[in-house]
Amino acid sequence: MTASTPVLTIDGPSGSGKGTISRIVAQRLGWHYLDSGALYRAVGIAAGWSDIDLSDASALVRCTFDTVVRFRDDAGGEPRVIVNDVDATDELRTETAGAAASAIAAIPEVRAALKDRQRAFRQLPGLVADGRDMGTVIFPDAAHKVFLTASAEERAERRYKQLKDKGVSVTMDGLLREILARDARDASRTVAPLRPADDAVHIDTTGLPIEVVVARVLDIVVGPAP
Repeated sequence: MTASTPVLTIDGPSGSGKGTISRIVAQRLGWHYLDSGALYRAVGIAAGWSDIDLSDASALVRCTFDTVVRFRDDAGGEPRVIVNDVDATDELRTETAGAAASAIAAIPEVRAALKDRQRAFRQLPGLVADGRDMGTVIFPDAAHKVFLTASAEERAERRYKQLKDKGVSVTMDGLLREILARDARDASRTVAPLRPADDAVHIDTTGLPIEVVVARVLDIVVGPAP
């Protein structure tokens, strides 16, 4: 890890908009992008493919080291995630993959196994790192830190629209319960719980257009436009 390489961390709960905002900000800055959640989801998917019990820490650690994850853009510029040579992008976006990621993220040995892999993304000209512990654990020395939030109801509505657009049958009540349950798991785990870094800038995205949030984040990194 090159300490002189600038890093912007964007942390927050599921549905707060950090993935969308992080990708756009990385494109605008011309920086690399790390979707840390995709790494956890990828390990969860690979574990499922191998019928590994998500409570078997030793097997999950082996799976973590054995799982090869690559990020690339398709012909239309859309991000794709390749897990063990299989395009798993659509599967990674399911609620099942999200629940698996949340479960294995609570295992200290898995988090330790993924730490160096995440830090390896820190390359010039800079990195935008999206996750839940980017500013507190993975890149505590980052020059710029943001913590995004939004109401649970709005986050459930955003997820509902995303899944309905993909033809997935879901209910708002079910999604809201899942989001609240995941928030509780992420905030209460003993290792790297979801919390803002002490020096992070908080942005509540409830009701805000994407471009407004992007502008606020860019202001933090490069200052307001003249």
